[in-house]
Amino acid sequence: MNEERAEVRGIMPARPPIGRDKGGIQALDRAFLILDIIADAGGEAKLTDIAATAGLNVSTCHHLISTLYNWGYVARGIGSRTYTLGSRILHLSAACLRQVDLPRRAQLYVDRLNDETREAVQLAVMQGTDLMNVLRRDSRYAVRVDAGMGGKTNAAHATATGKAILAWLPPTEVDRIIATHGLTAFTPNTITSVESLKEELRLTRRNGFAVDREEFQPGVICIGAAVRDHAGAVVGSISVSSPIFRATPDYLDQIRTHLIAVTDELSMELGAPGAILHGGAKTAAE
Repeated sequence: MNEERAEVRGIMPARPPIGRDKGGIQALDRAFLILDIIADAGGEAKLTDIAATAGLNVSTCHHLISTLYNWGYVARGIGSRTYTLGSRILHLSAACLRQVDLPRRAQLYVDRLNDETREAVQLAVMQGTDLMNVLRRDSRYAVRVDAGMGGKTNAAHATATGKAILAWLPPTEVDRIIATHGLTAFTPNTITSVESLKEELRLTRRNGFAVDREEFQPGVICIGAAVRDHAGAVVGSISVSSPIFRATPDYLDQIRTHLIAVTDELSMELGAPGAILHGGAKTAAE
């Protein structure tokens, strides 16, 4: 099944003039132009179209794209006939947000979600191929679960925060993360098959949220949703964790409602277009 693609155009500064006479380096000018062209095309474009738009011959364009690919700024699309923006773009975007203090900007939303659900809440971002937990709030209940490990983890495939981010990466970038870390089994429920993980990510895209069903910690159910920036790119995710004995379908649905509201509001504060937010997410019990 083909995933629906939403074309998102952020407000970007005008491109600078290209040429050595402006004090720049022509190859770098062309490389940045290629990234802009892919972004303007909706995040995916054919080599011939990129070359034509950039005014380059196909061979020169291919060499530049190969360099960008090696650095992770460009990825191959489905069937390797197109090119997409790579996950390294998300790394830069996340670093930019951290520079303006994403945890600080997210703190009110994480605190509100913690108040509304009384469960453990955390904010995570991707740094290269690693999942980084950057903000946590503990559960208010006497019987509670740990909000998760701090710092970098290799558990993106086993956590709701990780799956909420992985779902929106190009397939080649998901493959690169899997190749780097593997699919470690943290519990008997952890997804350790590449095919099963990709199906799980497809469901995450369809539903608008991710679910960790005792995949990272025994006895813990977790729901996560993506946070987006002004260009529609996923720059992080927020999740809520509950012990399994409280996780009835109705209870999870209430958590999902609060979670989607918070991630949508934070995304809008970061400038995300309303068209790409979680308008039609399904219930957590499905």
